Amino acid sequence: MRGVIFDGERPRFVDDLEVRDPGAGEVLVAVAAAGLCHSDLAVVDGTIPHPLPVVLGHEGAGVVEAVGPGVAHVSPGDHVALSTLASCGACADCDRGRPAMCRAAFGRPGRPFRRNGEKLFHFAATSVFAERTVVKAVQAVRIPDDVPLVPAALLGCGVLTGVGAVLNRARVGQGESVLVIGAGGVGLNVLQGARIAGAAPIVAVDANPAKEKTARLLGATHFVHASAGRDVHASAGRDVLAAVREVLPAGADHAFECVGDVRLVRQAVDLLGRHGQAVLLGVPPLGAEASFPVSSLYLDKSILGCRYGSSRPQHDIALYARLYREGRLMLDELVGRIRPVEEFAQAMDDMNNHAVARGVLSFDR
Repeated sequence: MRGVIFDGERPRFVDDLEVRDPGAGEVLVAVAAAGLCHSDLAVVDGTIPHPLPVVLGHEGAGVVEAVGPGVAHVSPGDHVALSTLASCGACADCDRGRPAMCRAAFGRPGRPFRRNGEKLFHFAATSVFAERTVVKAVQAVRIPDDVPLVPAALLGCGVLTGVGAVLNRARVGQGESVLVIGAGGVGLNVLQGARIAGAAPIVAVDANPAKEKTARLLGATHFVHASAGRDVHASAGRDVLAAVREVLPAGADHAFECVGDVRLVRQAVDLLGRHGQAVLLGVPPLGAEASFPVSSLYLDKSILGCRYGSSRPQHDIALYARLYREGRLMLDELVGRIRPVEEFAQAMDDMNNHAVARGVLSFDR
């Protein structure tokens, strides 16, 4: 079967992958579509250390082909969106409704794939850059058949992370102000999460002015251009801090850093208002450190980490699918370009060149 692997040299398309049958508590899914996320590229550039060789991809949707013993909530033929949380359901964090913190799901990738007799690792317990993948039953979330599988693929990472950060972690309230630094795949979903929450104003900051149209469509009431060709604080000849403060003179109630740049972490903290909170969603290189004046936090300000939107996928994906059907959550607008999986290299170039909001690989199902 077709797929995309990374063996330490370069990611590449192959057509001779094999995947084992599902075991107890597992589901075999025929992948229809998979979103291309920066986390996949972070494995390639070493930002995210991972054992190799690995089948890439972690944001996808498809159709259940088979289920193992003990699986009752999905059946062959069901449409599912996949989450990366292979949570155990029994540890203290799972018991508290925090599956994103499940210790049993951290750093234990399986090896359900084979190629030329060699076992290949799962990435993020999903590996959706393959025609078929095996996941734990808890990762397969049934969605209505009338939710198209291409936009549904985005539910499992970018939407869960961005919208979930707003609704679950920050718990943004109506009328509270939101600042989003970085209008990429996650940042755009933070914007629409803020819109769904009733926030106002909602300010997006990005180095690419071409992103303004989509940012405003999804929820931004204001857009500040941080020029990529100038210092990180430059904004069309003005300081970004000053430009944001023109809109938010008292500071932001919530600032979301969605790039993974420690300079922007500092910027998010500097732009908080009293009792404001900065939520860190971007992934900087391992070991990166950010600095800020400790005294700046004494006005009840907070800095929050957030993994995977603090989500409960079985609940949240079903909720977001319903919001999509009601027209309140935008998914089609996030899909920038659909390419067959054979064109993975071109899809990677699209992402690196910031040519699309979210590139999607298709398996033509």
